[in-house]
Amino acid sequence: MANRLTRRDVLAGGAVASATLMGASATVRADDTPDTAMPLPPMNHRYLLSCKLGMIAKKVDGKSLSLAERLKLARDAGFDGVDFDEAGSYTPEQAQQASAESGVFVHNAINHDHWKKRFTSASEADRKTALENLLHCIRVSHAAGGSGVLLVPGSGNDGPESVVAERAIEGIRQAIPLAAALGQHILFENVWNKMFYDHDKGPEQTADRWAAFVDAFDSPWVGMYHDIGNHWKYGNPGDWIKTFGPRAVKFDVKGFSRSKNKFTDIGEGDLPWGDVRKALDEVGFTGWFTAEVGGGGLDRLKTVRNQMAEALGVG
Repeated sequence: MANRLTRRDVLAGGAVASATLMGASATVRADDTPDTAMPLPPMNHRYLLSCKLGMIAKKVDGKSLSLAERLKLARDAGFDGVDFDEAGSYTPEQAQQASAESGVFVHNAINHDHWKKRFTSASEADRKTALENLLHCIRVSHAAGGSGVLLVPGSGNDGPESVVAERAIEGIRQAIPLAAALGQHILFENVWNKMFYDHDKGPEQTADRWAAFVDAFDSPWVGMYHDIGNHWKYGNPGDWIKTFGPRAVKFDVKGFSRSKNKFTDIGEGDLPWGDVRKALDEVGFTGWFTAEVGGGGLDRLKTVRNQMAEALGVG
């Protein structure tokens, strides 16, 4: 493994090189005032820990927080960065300013409207809006310094799997040129959307159909934002991680209890985190993990960060 150069190695190397150049570009003007440099994440962590912006309280002690103040709460809780899951509410310029002002690295963007305006919809107008939303998120992530956009590609309720997959591929492919130009990955989250798994079947399902969907794009800019907890109900998370391999560029983290059939805090429930850690080692993953659980103020965010670190076996 140490002597093999994978696609992730190439992309990660490019990200580090870009980050180095960004740091070097913070020059001093004639008036001796430094230019505002975009924040950078730690450069020596195998696993980088993040939370969703939507997890961060909007008010503390009755006081409304600015976007920059909310980002700072994540930093104070010990997170390495934030996933900007409210991208549809902000312009690229606003996201860039908040990241720079707070000193908090934004590694990704999400627009929750992907549940309503879907690439798999029978409505051409909805599919057009879905593309516009994805392009907006790509621009937001790039402006804030991130490297990807999480996307729910559609819903199995929109038709037979072959039909919805074809619609999603046709629409999402139109965003790849912008994604490639701005160095952004389009990353699919495995969710309970009845696509590429059987919602009413048992826990022995594989990730093969999801992997085939990613491979259909035949693009290094398309991959998975694999949610470890979402499909413990349907399959073993370690096996899914190994099936995805380098297709999984980033991970969401939550807990799930099969016995109680409900989502839980990270480390609670019965999800086999030992198998997860073993699979991550086996595929040689390095990169971002983002918590997706109930959030709150500083104390709650610290708790989530600690639960996450324990589950993944990091400090």
